[in-house]
Amino acid sequence: MLTPDRWRKSSYSGSGDGNACVEVAPRRTRIAIRDSKAPSRAILTVPASAFAAFVDALKRPDAA
Repeated sequence: MLTPDRWRKSSYSGSGDGNACVEVAPRRTRIAIRDSKAPSRAILTVPASAFAAFVDALKRPDAA
């Protein structure tokens, strides 16, 4: 049985121009990523560990 994804959008997305955002949904071993403006289009999935490393890199002060 397939369970539906629970999509989550960043709290930073807000309204107006902030709607240009991605949404993520955790799966068993991967993270699903989609464009919030076109949710019915293709979904990218990446290993959970790779997504965690990506988010950690974004949080570093030298990431900018």
